[in-house]
Amino acid sequence: MDKFLKIKTSIDPIVSFTENELMIFGNALVSKKLSKNDFFLKKGQVCDFIGFVNYGAMIYYTIKENGDEITTDFAFEGDWVNNIQSRLSNSPSNTNIKAIDETEIFVIKQEVLNSLYIQIPKTERLGRILMEQAYLKIVQQSIDLQVLTAKERYENLLKKHPEIFLKAQLYHIANYLGIAPKSLSRIRKELFDR
Repeated sequence: MDKFLKIKTSIDPIVSFTENELMIFGNALVSKKLSKNDFFLKKGQVCDFIGFVNYGAMIYYTIKENGDEITTDFAFEGDWVNNIQSRLSNSPSNTNIKAIDETEIFVIKQEVLNSLYIQIPKTERLGRILMEQAYLKIVQQSIDLQVLTAKERYENLLKKHPEIFLKAQLYHIANYLGIAPKSLSRIRKELFDR
C-alpha cells in the first residue's frame, strides 16, 4: 500500500476509508508512466478515466485554428487529472493533457469508478467533493483573470506552485496567466530586482 501513500494523503481529509476499502480502491488503480511529451488525453478522445499524479507534471492545452497553443491548466504531484466536461458528457475532449516531465499517474476507468460508487459508497462522496474542488478552482481562475493584475496572478501561481518554473516552459506559464511572454519576463525581472 506504500505506493498509494500520496493518494491516501490526498483523500484522507475528504473521506476515511477503512484499510479494506483503501485496498479495494487501490487495486482499482492502474499505474501509467508517461515520458515527457507523452499524452494522457488527446483532443477528440473521450475522457473515460480519472488520473492521480503520483509524481511529475502535466499541462492542459488546446490548439487554435491558427496553430497557437492555449494553456488552460497544469497538474502536479498530488493532483487529480481528467477532462470533466468530456467525462461527464461522454463527449470528445476539447483539450489535450500532456506530460511535461517524467510522470506516473494512477488511472481509474469511469466504469470501474461507477462500480466503486456502489461497492464503497464513500467513493461517491469523494468524487463529489473532488468535483466541487475542481469547480471552485475554475471559478477562482476566472475571477483572477478578471480582477487581478498580471503581477498578482504571477505571484499567486508562484505561491501555489513554485516548482512550475522548473517544469514548464515560460511560454506556457505566460499563456496560462493570460499575458505575453515579454510581459512575464518583465514581471519576473521586477520581482527579482527588488
